[in-house]
Amino acid sequence: MIHLPVAVPDLAGALEMARTLARSLAPMPQVDVVGTTVSAEDAQDVRHWVFCDRIMPDRRRCARPADHSGVCLPNDDS
Repeated sequence: MIHLPVAVPDLAGALEMARTLARSLAPMPQVDVVGTTVSAEDAQDVRHWVFCDRIMPDRRRCARPADHSGVCLPNDDS
């Protein structure tokens, strides 16, 4: 587990930064992109999922953001 503190103005900014970082690290087999969460420094026990994490019929995970509207899309990196 790696904790990387960043300074962003709000939850939306933190989620966008986490999505960008996770996708850039996705080619590395050690990184579990769909397990990415963000939390405030003073509330680390309250985590917000970055990606949907729903398992698709073909056993791959959804690649869309958490709480997305519409249908899930498979993650081609799974």
